Amino acid sequence: MKVLLIKDVKNLGKAGEVKEVKDGYGKNFLIRQGLAKLATPEVIEAYKKEQAQKEAKLQEELNRLQELKNLLESKEIRIEKEKAPAGIKGSVTNALIAEEINKQLGVEIDKKEINLKKAIKSEGLFHVDIKLGHGIHADAKINVVGV
Repeated sequence: MKVLLIKDVKNLGKAGEVKEVKDGYGKNFLIRQGLAKLATPEVIEAYKKEQAQKEAKLQEELNRLQELKNLLESKEIRIEKEKAPAGIKGSVTNALIAEEINKQLGVEIDKKEINLKKAIKSEGLFHVDIKLGHGIHADAKINVVGV
């Protein structure tokens, strides 16, 4: 019996491969557990279409993230904090940076995705790493100004 593997199966093969297996193993284990489907031409064609759609969706997501990275790196985010005798009052946090990016650029960034090496406690231009997903990182410029 020929089966199309839907998921990776140890000692048999990877997802997407067509394998020849014994009838009992195919029917009673692989198909019943949802690890494989009977390899008919229709099933194989449907699987290929589904994989092509997933690939197109992933490519679209990567393009969107790349555009977002370019936007974040091309703009400077201005954050105003109250002046103190030495620097600014308080510090600039991940949450504040995420809020200002949302306000100034209209882009929703989760505060957990912003990586501050150390807290920003003075005025000046700082570079902040933002994880966007799929291994794409943006280097945003944050300009902290005392008022």
